[in-house]
Amino acid sequence: MKPGIELEGKRVLVVGLARTGIATALFCAARGAHVTATEERPEAQVAEAAAKLRAAGVTLELGGHREETFLAQDLIIPSPGVPQSATLLLAARAQGIHIWSEIEVAWRFLQGRLVAITGSNGKTTTTSLIGHIFETAGIPTQVAGNIGTPLISRVEASSDRVVTVAEVSSFQLEAIEAFRPNIALLLNLTPDHLDRHASLDEYGSAKARIFENQTEQDAAILNAGDPAAAQYAPGRPQVFWFSRTKRVASGIFLRGDQLVFRREGAETVLLRRGDIGLRGEHNVENVLAAAAAAFLAGVTPAAIAAGVRSFAGVEHRLEFVAEVSGVSFYNDSKATNVDATLKALDAFPGHLLVILGGKDKGSDYTLLREPLRQRARLALLIGSAAEKIGAELGDAVPLEHPGTLDRAVHLGFERARPGDIVLLAPACASFDQFENYEHRGRVFKQLVRLLKQQEIARDAARAG
Repeated sequence: MKPGIELEGKRVLVVGLARTGIATALFCAARGAHVTATEERPEAQVAEAAAKLRAAGVTLELGGHREETFLAQDLIIPSPGVPQSATLLLAARAQGIHIWSEIEVAWRFLQGRLVAITGSNGKTTTTSLIGHIFETAGIPTQVAGNIGTPLISRVEASSDRVVTVAEVSSFQLEAIEAFRPNIALLLNLTPDHLDRHASLDEYGSAKARIFENQTEQDAAILNAGDPAAAQYAPGRPQVFWFSRTKRVASGIFLRGDQLVFRREGAETVLLRRGDIGLRGEHNVENVLAAAAAAFLAGVTPAAIAAGVRSFAGVEHRLEFVAEVSGVSFYNDSKATNVDATLKALDAFPGHLLVILGGKDKGSDYTLLREPLRQRARLALLIGSAAEKIGAELGDAVPLEHPGTLDRAVHLGFERARPGDIVLLAPACASFDQFENYEHRGRVFKQLVRLLKQQEIARDAARAG
């Protein structure tokens, strides 16, 4: 039985007016709460959201936060970008005020089963793939969370028949209390967000909270090949493993060309490696994890295989954009940390010109030296982290400092030879020059398509 929450008449403070904060404020106001939304930005920068929230009866405090407002609440819901260590949140917590993430509130109202996915890399691909497999199998499904649509926005569409598949982040999991997925996945754990979390242990502990409230009736799925993640295997739920390198006693593994699920000694072949159309060994792991979740949810092997075969991938994840004068362009803007960039590099045999840089998250870029030495002809450095990346790469690969994505695309194209690949895999956040990684990826694709249009125009002129 889920713990409920009666919002009617409650004083609720929503901190931050990005996408999640707006959705949360509207949700609580619609259920009778006295909602205040506070935002550091002035009204001129959030005018559209402010008008919508005022129309829904939300009180706004813009241009800064007030301690007296924080201390006058029954519940505070900070947006994911607001650290739990913020002074005003600490003050409110000391007063015994509940501080919950949006996914905690959403879960208490959500109907039907919930599959939740977290990890340093592969979350969005795995989340999307699980949703696609369910849809292929004819299961009513909705996909939400950190993937783009706040989980709280999907509550109204939930029912006992609908399975919700949600990507959840460490930022969201930091402030849960009873949040409990029926199936929870921890894909991997590598250094990330160390500008927010004090250490890898703190980051891992936040991720592992996805299992915290699960019971014996629930399933936890972890990567047997990732020691950092494997150490967080929980005690209460049923634990299943996935591995592309070794047989596991309970879970899914790669045996030759077969993806085999093993449970209580019985083995079932779910699909074959040839069914996987996604590039890169890391995507084999994503498929293993997704197939395990789908099988545990009751999807047949035939439907799992059909779903994997028909899955086209996700935008901004090793996404082929175009070939221009024999040079291929790939968009992996979602590679926002070093490990994701390592996986992107591993997906290609060589002939790479790699665009790196953006906002540093406390990363160690020396880990890129050897893979770049082996696979890349040139690294093109952009954004505020460019100097740090250049210093840590040293002489592992020739470097250029175009500074901006626009100049990097054009310089990469100038330096590339037919058969080469220009790869955007930044190993950094995007917030120094872009709204988010999606914005960065869209700009990259626009720049490449402009090059393609210019090529077509040149060819037409020559033909004429």
